[in-house]
Amino acid sequence: MDSESTATTCYRHPAVECHVRCTRCKRYVCPDCMREAPVGHRCPECVREGTRPVRQARTLVGGRISTTPVVTYVLFALNVLAYLAVLVRPGLVDRFAMVGSRLIGPDGTPLAGGGVFLSPGPLRWEGVAGGEWERLLTGAFLHRSPFEDTFGLVHITLNMVVLWQLGRVVELMLGRVRFAVLYLLSALGGSVLELVLADPGQVSVGASGAVFGVGAAYYVLHRRLGAVRGRAGRFTAGLLLWLVVSAWFTSWQGHLGGLLVGGALALAYAYAPRDGRRGAVQAGTGAGLVVLLVVTAAVKVSELTGGSVPL
Repeated sequence: MDSESTATTCYRHPAVECHVRCTRCKRYVCPDCMREAPVGHRCPECVREGTRPVRQARTLVGGRISTTPVVTYVLFALNVLAYLAVLVRPGLVDRFAMVGSRLIGPDGTPLAGGGVFLSPGPLRWEGVAGGEWERLLTGAFLHRSPFEDTFGLVHITLNMVVLWQLGRVVELMLGRVRFAVLYLLSALGGSVLELVLADPGQVSVGASGAVFGVGAAYYVLHRRLGAVRGRAGRFTAGLLLWLVVSAWFTSWQGHLGGLLVGGALALAYAYAPRDGRRGAVQAGTGAGLVVLLVVTAAVKVSELTGGSVPL
């Protein structure tokens, strides 16, 4: 008997003669086994193989991969819009800037120094110690108007250039959620260190704390990849140099606070175990930093207010 007359049978039902092959694996399938495909037919195994969920690719730290740094663009836009709002309404700085505690007279004028004040009306405390906790974050999105401070325009320009250059890289390495958390916690860390170490009545604004946190993450992630030389090394060196130089005319406490918090969170992101515990370690570190910052701020406010913590 020649090969032309050899009967072909279904690979699952050897007793059933058939003449149709699976377009993927080329095995013969009978009418009961064949499944419709865009071209020809497929066997049940190939159909099941094709419907298996594909494991989604992840970033270096386990985040979802994205090709567009949306969070960086949003943060950049928020800072610029806030700056434009300050140009129109300069009073926004006084209301939302980072201030630890400041005594305000009946006419709304801040009273400097301590001692006894003779006032025809009641005095009140303003700032975080006065229950305005939102200042810990809102101050990180404000920059002074160039009409009030000649450094204002330079300040926002430097911050936005660094955010644009580093933020887009760090966000793609971390993923959107982790990057957003790192930015906000770095901003909070900068404000809390200002609250603890700076003059309580000092008015502070700027995204520098958050930007320094992003810079710390940039260094940690590149070190994790073994690529701290070259561009990464130059950026990091420049950032540290700016931390030292800017101490003479800006809030070094905010810069240092953002750097420390951003660096600590980035270390947890980059070096957490690459197994089922990674998400828990990263989330736990973030939650721990939040608790630490909140408790530190509450203790300082209690000290400023003589034992009470306004809510």
